[in-house]
Amino acid sequence: MYSTTLIPASSSGLAFASPIQRTHRKQHHHVRWHCSSLSAASGTATQVSTVPWGCDSDSLENASALQKWLSESGLPPQKMSIQRVEVGERGLVASKNIRKGEKLLFVPPTLVITEDSEWTCPEAGAILKKNSVPDWPLLATYLISEASFMKSSRWSNYISALPRQPYSLLYWSQAELDRYLEASQIRERAVDRINNVIGTYNDLRLRIFSKHPDLFPEELFNIESFKWSFGILFSRLVRLPSMDGRVALVPWADMLNHSCDVDTFLDYDNLSKGIVFTTDRPYQPGEQVFISYGKKSNGELLLSYGFVPREGANPCDSVELSVSLKKSDKSYKEKLELLKKYGLSGSQCFPIQITGWPLELMAYAYLAVSPSSMRAQFEEMAAAASNKTTIKKDSRYPEIEEQALQFILDSCESSISKYNNFLQAENLLMPSSLTFRMASGSLDLDVTSPKQLNRRLFLKQLAVDLCTSERRILFRTQYILRRRLRDMRAGELRALKIFDGLRNLFQ
Repeated sequence: MYSTTLIPASSSGLAFASPIQRTHRKQHHHVRWHCSSLSAASGTATQVSTVPWGCDSDSLENASALQKWLSESGLPPQKMSIQRVEVGERGLVASKNIRKGEKLLFVPPTLVITEDSEWTCPEAGAILKKNSVPDWPLLATYLISEASFMKSSRWSNYISALPRQPYSLLYWSQAELDRYLEASQIRERAVDRINNVIGTYNDLRLRIFSKHPDLFPEELFNIESFKWSFGILFSRLVRLPSMDGRVALVPWADMLNHSCDVDTFLDYDNLSKGIVFTTDRPYQPGEQVFISYGKKSNGELLLSYGFVPREGANPCDSVELSVSLKKSDKSYKEKLELLKKYGLSGSQCFPIQITGWPLELMAYAYLAVSPSSMRAQFEEMAAAASNKTTIKKDSRYPEIEEQALQFILDSCESSISKYNNFLQAENLLMPSSLTFRMASGSLDLDVTSPKQLNRRLFLKQLAVDLCTSERRILFRTQYILRRRLRDMRAGELRALKIFDGLRNLFQ
């Protein structure tokens, strides 16, 4: 269910609640859940459930304790230390000169959490493995189980340094997703992810937890704790190519923040027998050291990590453009069946980047506008629209190319209209005491320090930044399509004038 390669996240996020005490039992420490009230911009309160372990996102005390424990447990001397930073609230900052091409970290496998890690409660781990629980839900359950043992767990210092509220879209309510991300297709992916987490939890509860309540008490293993643990996994789990693609949590390494300007990743180094990354630039003492979380769009970064890079800063940014067959098309049913044959549907999304759109989108557009007289080419077009086929995708159909480009342009302009409506509405709703950049639609606020803001304003800031960056790509696409259509129509007009001139000549 979760097959995406995930790269560790920044430690940024909002955390508002303080730890609460638990009553101890021999096997498990039960938890009483509570909510913290967050003042919203309108004066109403938003209820945000939190877990009783972890820390505020900018806590250096817990991070320093983690660094001390790691050093005592086998982490070699580091050229970086945890500090408060401008990007991410906490991050790893160079304490010595670091050369370009230098390997850093060297986290030994004994300090890495994998599906084979030892459980403080071995019986719980044995039951999950007996039921062949996959690595993701197994690790999510493992984190909750280890957190419940507090100081008795080997990982207590690590869990105490994790954010109490990972600020991924898992923590957005349905109403918040509907309001702030209505214009963006990332909303649908967020809903799917939340439903996947809920479905995974319900499956574990029915098959395992309910049958072993002494090992998996509902007060502890519930949907709120699973949102927390999956939030940690989505934002911090890494897939290590040199360890046969094994997924792992790597303490210390996951304090590194993301930069769109670097191209370096974590992996296992067979020579040093540790998790390392190789710098792609030099760092001076006092400079924050970055890695890449992967070539992800701004929407994907918000989905998993809870932040949006500044507009234009992410060369991998893209926006999902939704296109649909017209049900009034006489060949609608035939085209739909062919799309389904190749894993597509009557309404489909394709990623558009500032540099252009994929060949699959053009193939879908050809199919959408093709007349019934081109029935013989329908299947070729449908197959080319799928990214699951190796068929030639750059086939062109000159007789309908203009209609296909107009089809994409119409979809693009419909999407732009949604973004415009959202951004205009949110600008009007902003408190008059706040200044913002009207040209970009982005608030003139520092979202790298989210605790300065209340929850609603922070979510609104993220949504405005995301929608502004996605609309920018659509504007660029609109410009290119209009220019291409104008040139095509101008060429057709010139050809028609030449034809008329020749016809008049021979009359």
